[in-house]
Amino acid sequence: MNYAMIFNNIGKILLVEAALLVFPSIGAVIYGENTLLSFALTIAALAVTGLLCVRKKAKNKNIYAKEGYAIVALSWIFMSLFGALPFYFSGHIPSFVDAFFETVSGFTTTGSTILTEIESLPKSLLFWRSFTHWIGGMGILVFVIAVMPKTESSSMHVMRAEVPGPTVGKLVSKLRASARILYGIYCVLTLVQIVLLFAGGMPLFDSIVTSFATAGTGGFAILNNSIEGYNSLYAEMVIAVFMLIFGVNFNLYYMILIKQGKQALKSEELRWYIGIVAGSVIIIALSLINTKHNVGESFRYSFFQVASIISTTGFSTTNFDTWPVIAKLILTFLMFIGACAGSTGGGIKVSRLMILVKSALRDIRKAINPRSVETVKLDRRSVDEPVVKSTSVFFATFMLITALSIMVVAIDGRDLVTTSTAVVACMGNIGPGLGAVGPYGNFADFSTLSKIVLSFDMLAGRLELIPMLMIFSPYAWSRKYS
Repeated sequence: MNYAMIFNNIGKILLVEAALLVFPSIGAVIYGENTLLSFALTIAALAVTGLLCVRKKAKNKNIYAKEGYAIVALSWIFMSLFGALPFYFSGHIPSFVDAFFETVSGFTTTGSTILTEIESLPKSLLFWRSFTHWIGGMGILVFVIAVMPKTESSSMHVMRAEVPGPTVGKLVSKLRASARILYGIYCVLTLVQIVLLFAGGMPLFDSIVTSFATAGTGGFAILNNSIEGYNSLYAEMVIAVFMLIFGVNFNLYYMILIKQGKQALKSEELRWYIGIVAGSVIIIALSLINTKHNVGESFRYSFFQVASIISTTGFSTTNFDTWPVIAKLILTFLMFIGACAGSTGGGIKVSRLMILVKSALRDIRKAINPRSVETVKLDRRSVDEPVVKSTSVFFATFMLITALSIMVVAIDGRDLVTTSTAVVACMGNIGPGLGAVGPYGNFADFSTLSKIVLSFDMLAGRLELIPMLMIFSPYAWSRKYS
């Protein structure tokens, strides 16, 4: 293990986080809030720690897979630990475990919260809270690759560990250029949403932080009633459409930019994604029509909530915990699926679902005809067997961690729906679950142990399991295997 390079890269990340904290600090000055000292102390702590780490020079500058995983996992943990300090120092979240949970939820774009009253927070803290979504959505290490010099060599291992999906590749020949393209698309889409929301009558501050949360598919709202508090059909539709947009593989947007739009629209994953959304919206809307909602309201609520859950954003415009059982089952199913690979969304990913389904069908056909030669295909191209195998391993590991976490969280003695959906919501980076952690609930009353487990789940889900599991493996750190 190349410890010097690990510390050096973590140091760079902490310095970047210190620079990013300047933005909420400016907000504290603009709004005349007493949170400036909290941000200043956090920036100082980050700067000192980051500089100490960067000073450690490495003779061997190579980064291999295990170093890449370690850099990503440890960076996200330390980012969250330091990122929690403004909440803790200001006294608005007096428990550091709660502040850590809230910050992990922000960076991992989960959106689960321990806050019972949101609107009373200073605007600078509300900005930082939503800004963590935007930072974590595309990934801060991808940002570092995009802007830092001399990050090209060996950086693929870092990017592979942070970008969601079964496989990660370059958009262009240079990895740094690929990272810049991704962030360029991300920034433009965020800016477009801000303009559209502001043009529709939403206050500028609200437009900015809501767009941050949408772009990162996070779901931290600044109103106690989430998006429902605006009571605006226009805002709901803009946010719903952009939640779906940010749930699409960003590689497809690049293809559109280079005038390969027809090929992008032929993406099999995109067709599955649209199909799942359309089918879910129709079924849920039909189930709502049989309740107190008319046809228009049923489709309005259904479309927004399906977009929110499958993109793993977690905004809400109604209390879907009171919906018919079939509607809640579909939403729970969407929690597991998540968005597309290469998007800012969480969950297992649509592409993995496709591989799992096609792999199962292939095995059935081979059982019927053992001599047949069958391959799993996506977009008419064969998927390598190692990818098929790793997808199955990922799914099994995901479900195993989910089951183990449910058993630990169950120690709190809550009902099965609350306990299980709390874990699923954190593992899939969704935000709200059902029961006490539904859209009108929160995670405040969980025990310290449960909050730590759920924080691990959020990090594991966002980083696709392996980085978080690897740092706890003696095998990875043993000099015997270096």
